[in-house]
Amino acid sequence: MKYADRNGNIYEEDNSQDRFLRLLYSTFAGQAGLKVLTMPWVSKVGGAFLSSPFSKCMISGFIKRNKIDMKQYEPAFYKSYNDFFTRKIRPGKRPLPKDPKVLFSPCDSKVSVYSIGENTSFVVKDTRYTVASILKNRKLAQRFQGGYAIILRLTVDDYHRYCYIDDGEKSENYFIPGVYHTVNPVANDHVKIYKENAREFTMIKTNHFGNVIQMEVGALMVGKIVNHHGEGPVKRGMEKGYFEFGGSTIVLFVEKNRVEIRKELLERTKKLCETKVRQGDPLGRAI
Repeated sequence: MKYADRNGNIYEEDNSQDRFLRLLYSTFAGQAGLKVLTMPWVSKVGGAFLSSPFSKCMISGFIKRNKIDMKQYEPAFYKSYNDFFTRKIRPGKRPLPKDPKVLFSPCDSKVSVYSIGENTSFVVKDTRYTVASILKNRKLAQRFQGGYAIILRLTVDDYHRYCYIDDGEKSENYFIPGVYHTVNPVANDHVKIYKENAREFTMIKTNHFGNVIQMEVGALMVGKIVNHHGEGPVKRGMEKGYFEFGGSTIVLFVEKNRVEIRKELLERTKKLCETKVRQGDPLGRAI
């Protein structure tokens, strides 16, 4: 996998999660097991275990393997692995840009950005998806023709809470059920990932960026996408929700001529390079 860190340094990394998923999706035995692992009841059983006290023994090993700096997080006594996984960051550790016209990342993630072309499609690691297929709403998808699809891929070592990118008014939440497949790019040659994942989205009428869709996409072994609010007003930086255990993805759709995306993000995406960002890091600027 090719990444750019927050300072722009390019490097390649092949971690244990990537290797496991490559084995799972590219071998006969792995694909046979995948048929079981992607069943909704498996995710529910896994989620139940990870929310139980029996899962606490997994916490210390996870912190060591992933080099998690626990000084960044609020001190707490964790009742389960999921309780740890959804830990809260200390105040001030994810500062937002002072300028409200800066579009920032709503989460810690690895980001790619794609222009939405004439056929209202975008590419994620050589696999093509249409905006209409991910939203299951062709009329709504047409509103984002000529805009951008911002793909924010979270991995297990990331902070798994996310926020709103601007003040505004949000719609109700629309849930689309699906099969939980991994959102890791190593799987894209074998499964059309986003079309098969459970997901939830809302339309936000923002003060500075026009109409923006924010979608949360569940993944393998994620038992839950937890969004806090229904229809109504939202505030910039206010917590929108969180993911329980697993790698997950947030997708932002922005309309044409509303945001100027950082050029290096677009250039790196063309080179199949994801950029690591933290919640609050700039993605672009309102036009």
